[in-house]
Amino acid sequence: MFSNSSSPLLILIFSFLALVFGTAFLASPASATDHIVGANKGWNPGINYTSWAHNQTFFVGDYISFRYKRYEYNVFEVNKTGYDNCTTEGAIGNWTYGKDFIQFKKPGRYYFICGTGGCSSGMKVSVVVHPLSPPPSASTTEHSADSHKHSKSIVTGVSGWLAFGLFMGLISSLHF
Repeated sequence: MFSNSSSPLLILIFSFLALVFGTAFLASPASATDHIVGANKGWNPGINYTSWAHNQTFFVGDYISFRYKRYEYNVFEVNKTGYDNCTTEGAIGNWTYGKDFIQFKKPGRYYFICGTGGCSSGMKVSVVVHPLSPPPSASTTEHSADSHKHSKSIVTGVSGWLAFGLFMGLISSLHF
């Protein structure tokens, strides 16, 4: 099928392709987190959403989702004044579906309230969204257990692609 002189070239080509595809998987962005307001209690009066928010870490690209009874409650994104005074005047956004997913596009503080009167009963939450952190540098010496596991899986993934490329190169060099 191929001459013996083309075998090293094919091995090199397959190895290169394996490396390119392997690193393409490494460059994929991390998946976003969906933060369900109030967890299993949902968006309802009488829940301490300040405490809930302090136990969450929000990043650009993450979602905050509100689960509530449609036609009974809603969600408004407001400014700090609207949050402090429970007013929807000048609202930035309004959701009424009952299962609302809002993605954070930029870092900063966000304010959400219920516009049907629930705000005065505690249905308001303020969250801080952090920028995405850059990937750790190669000079970082301390790694958490999770990042160590992740780096091992990356190495395994790249090695697997390289091995696949070499295997395909060997197969193509055989004469059947």
